[in-house]
Amino acid sequence: MTRHSIATRYAALVVALLCGALTIGGAVEVWTAHRERLAALEALQREKAQSAAQAVSRVFDDLRRSLDWATLAAPAVAGDAPALRRLELLKLLRLEPAITTATLVDASGIEQVRVSRIEPDRVASGVDWSHDSEFVAARAGRTAFSSVHFLAQTEPYLTVAALSAGRDRGVILAEVNLKFVWNVISQIKVGQTGYAYVVDKQGRLVSHPNISLVLQMTDLSQLPQVQAAIALPGQGFDAGGHDPNWVPVLAAHAAIAPLAWTVFVEQPRAEAFAPLAASVGRGALILSLALAIALTAGIWAARRLVAPIGELRRGAERFGAGDLSHRIEITSGDELQELADQFNTMAERLSETYADLEQRVAQRTRQLDQANRAQSRFLAVASHDLRQPMHAMALFVDQLRTSRSAEERATLTQRVEEAARSLSGLLDQLLDLSRLEAGLLQAAPIDFDVASVMSSIEAQFAPLARSKGIELRVHSRHAWLRSDPVLVQRILMNLVANAIQCTDRGGVLVSVRQRNGRLRLTVWDTGRGIPEDQRDEVFREFVRLGHAGAQPDRGLGLGLAIVARLVEVLGTRVELQSTVGRGSVIWFDLPAGTASADSPPAVKPVQFADLRGTFVWVIDDEEPARAAMCGLLESWGCLTLAAATGDEALAQLDAHDRPPELIVCDYRLAAGEDGLALIARIRAAVGEPVPALLVTADTTAAATAAARAAQVPLLHKPTSPIKLRALVTQLLKRAGKRDSAMAEGSSADVQFSS
Repeated sequence: MTRHSIATRYAALVVALLCGALTIGGAVEVWTAHRERLAALEALQREKAQSAAQAVSRVFDDLRRSLDWATLAAPAVAGDAPALRRLELLKLLRLEPAITTATLVDASGIEQVRVSRIEPDRVASGVDWSHDSEFVAARAGRTAFSSVHFLAQTEPYLTVAALSAGRDRGVILAEVNLKFVWNVISQIKVGQTGYAYVVDKQGRLVSHPNISLVLQMTDLSQLPQVQAAIALPGQGFDAGGHDPNWVPVLAAHAAIAPLAWTVFVEQPRAEAFAPLAASVGRGALILSLALAIALTAGIWAARRLVAPIGELRRGAERFGAGDLSHRIEITSGDELQELADQFNTMAERLSETYADLEQRVAQRTRQLDQANRAQSRFLAVASHDLRQPMHAMALFVDQLRTSRSAEERATLTQRVEEAARSLSGLLDQLLDLSRLEAGLLQAAPIDFDVASVMSSIEAQFAPLARSKGIELRVHSRHAWLRSDPVLVQRILMNLVANAIQCTDRGGVLVSVRQRNGRLRLTVWDTGRGIPEDQRDEVFREFVRLGHAGAQPDRGLGLGLAIVARLVEVLGTRVELQSTVGRGSVIWFDLPAGTASADSPPAVKPVQFADLRGTFVWVIDDEEPARAAMCGLLESWGCLTLAAATGDEALAQLDAHDRPPELIVCDYRLAAGEDGLALIARIRAAVGEPVPALLVTADTTAAATAAARAAQVPLLHKPTSPIKLRALVTQLLKRAGKRDSAMAEGSSADVQFSS
């Protein structure tokens, strides 16, 4: 009988036990991981499918409410009411881009009004819709949805029929472009190659990231997951489905509430379980290494291994339970002691790693939270500040409509232009305001006359005050400040807007006074006042005070919060005094300045070249912008030729003997066309460097760098006519086509490449 040493037997036993334990544990772990992975994938895909279904349902709910609003306040279909109804339907098409055609049918099924984006409108056409299935269903009191159909085999459409909310109880039918469903579905991604799609109740494809499959009216009713969803509508999950190419997939589906449609979210099984396969491979490698180590250690230290193993086991249990402060004490002087030290080092490093990871997670969470707050506040500020010049512009336009004398119309036109310039300036300033929330905005102090800021405040807010029946008085004086004029104007705008909003009778006073070598800017009002216990709260975000017997203040409650942050940037503070029922006064102090050399220079009179007869080419893919630019240039006496694309422009070049003297081109054209590349093509076709400029809404640094590299001046939309004419004059003079003086100092706001 062959005898073996205890070390060999111990090593063999250890190896056998370890091999069995690791194999069983690995199998259980793989099985458990597979189930957990499958459950996690199911939950994720169910959530994505349900979210997509809810998103599509909300869109149809919004469409249904829009149809109700379009017919609720309109008169009954009689007399010249169809014309009024047509206006309501045109508003509906403007508010709902997904609706291509809207048709109003009376209770007897006779068409009264039909407006369309792709067909001529019809009024009182007399077309009979009484036998239309959607009309019949809508008359029964429920919203009807037609099957999906295609117009000219290009895009999928759906007809929605709903009972009119008006007094005539007719029916409104809307042709809805299902492109918005594609917008929702195409954004859903699962893993690297997973995607979502929508089918109707027959299993025909309605929306898919690959639009060509929709245009081919692909039938997916033979797929097992689609068959299961049709047989049992609602929400479900199928781990045994496959795609049209017979690739196994994991598929979750959810029913879209207002329609008999189903949205599917699918991911290939191979991709879904790839992390699990990698984990199994790593586990097998670890198992092999563990067996080799166990065999070597068992042979070398059979007797000495038994007692230290217990200590190692107990230490491992403590580590596994999360007690990383525990340390294993072994003094055998061999590998077991070294292994114990390694365990202790691992526990120490894990503890440091966990602490560092928690710190990094907390830091990243704070950064994300700050980013979300900055974005939310930026959008809120935009809504709050842009409302003021837009409101003033609306009042000026209304006055302009009712004005009679030419002098009055000229004055109102000038004020509309001033409000438009103020609105354009605010768009630029709001970008800097986002930097304020992120702590990146820095003041740029200069010496400036505060009278210019006060005049701007009066022009902007006087119409708003008059419309509310109160008086706005601005005591302006020529006094010089040393500060940032943009930030000072923004502070006063918010203070005056807040004062007007909180004042129901009396008025608002804005004044400037010298005080101890500084200037104090003060805003008084005779409004409702602020209780003493709430005077600190009004400078916090989203705080709106309500008063007994008065309507609560409207808005997002950001005006004074913005003021508090802006005065900190200017290195000062804002003060408040108020008496409930009598009014409030808010002020802040700034250092006085002097009319020194770095003060803004006086604007010299602008002299423009005679542009009559100048042949200008306007290239823009937006028809309203193209028409407006042509109209402005023609009002200056220019001859214009308009094109939407580069091919159209080059075709016009072949059809005209006279080459253009100036090119006005957009930077971003349709189909990804580059305005700079198009200018180069036109210059090559003409054979000479025709003067050109870019007018674009692209404010990125890349666009500015590209224009600078091409030596083409660039203007950002919206731009003022005076700036545009000054640049045109300068370009023509440089090219030797005009000898008149250009507008002096007007190029300061124009971005040249030099």
